[in-house]
Amino acid sequence: MSSLTLAVRDTNTMLRRNLLHARRYPSLTLNLLLTPVMLLLLFVYIFGDVMSAGIGGAGADRSAYIAYIVPGLLLLTIGSTVVGTAVSVSNDMTEGIIARFRTMAIHRSSVLVGHVVGSVLQSVLSVVVVGAVGVAIGFRSTDATVLEWLAAFGLLVLFSAALTWVAVGMGLISPTAEAASNNALPMVLLPMLSSAFIPVETMPGWFRPIAEYQPFTPAIETLRGLLLGTEIGHNGWLAVGWSVGLVVLGYFWATAKFAQDPR
Repeated sequence: MSSLTLAVRDTNTMLRRNLLHARRYPSLTLNLLLTPVMLLLLFVYIFGDVMSAGIGGAGADRSAYIAYIVPGLLLLTIGSTVVGTAVSVSNDMTEGIIARFRTMAIHRSSVLVGHVVGSVLQSVLSVVVVGAVGVAIGFRSTDATVLEWLAAFGLLVLFSAALTWVAVGMGLISPTAEAASNNALPMVLLPMLSSAFIPVETMPGWFRPIAEYQPFTPAIETLRGLLLGTEIGHNGWLAVGWSVGLVVLGYFWATAKFAQDPR
C-alpha cells in the first residue's frame, strides 16, 4: 500500500472520529452557531429600519439591510465555528489521545488533516443553516448566476480552510481548552470590525484602513458582489490572497508545532 493511500485511509479514520465527537457533543457547535443567528435577528429586527435608511437612503425598507448583512454573517459564522476546532485540538493534546496516536502506525499528518476537513464540513453546514435563516427573514439573491453561486461556495470553503488551519495552530499552543477558546476569539471579533455590519466608508478615517484590509472585509465584499451584484473591485484578489496565505501559514505553523510538541 502506497504512502498516499495510507495517508488517505488514516485521514478518513480521523475524520470519522471527529465527526462522531461533534455528533455526540453538539453543545459547543450549537452555542457557536447561535451567535451569528442571534446577531442576524438582533440587527435585522432591532436596528434594521435605521440601518436600511443609512444604506439604501431615505424610504428604504428593512430588506436593504437584510441583503447587506447576510453575507457578513455567513463569514462570521465560519469564524465562530472554527473556535470549536481550536478547543477540540487542545482537548486532544491535553487528554493524552495524541500521545497514544504517536505510538500507533498511522500517518502523522492525518490527525491534523482530519480535524481540518471535519471543521470545514461543520462550517459549511453552519453556513447553510444561517443562510436558511437569512432566506426565511427575506434575503434574496435573484441575479446571481450558477457560476457566481459556485464561486461564492468555493470562497466560503477556501476561507473556512484558512481559518481552520490557523485555529488548529491556536489549539496546539493552548495549554487548556479555555485558553484555546480565548486564543481563537479574534476569529469572532474581526468580523465585527469589518464591513459585515456597516460600510467601511462610514468608519472613522484612522480606523478605515484596518477594517478595509483585514481578512474578513475583502471576503465579505467579494461574497456580496457574487450574490448581490455589487462592485467587487480588488476585493476578490485580496480575499483569495488572504485565504491562500492563511492556509499556508496555518499549515506550516500547525504541522511544525505538532511535530515538536512533547505532550
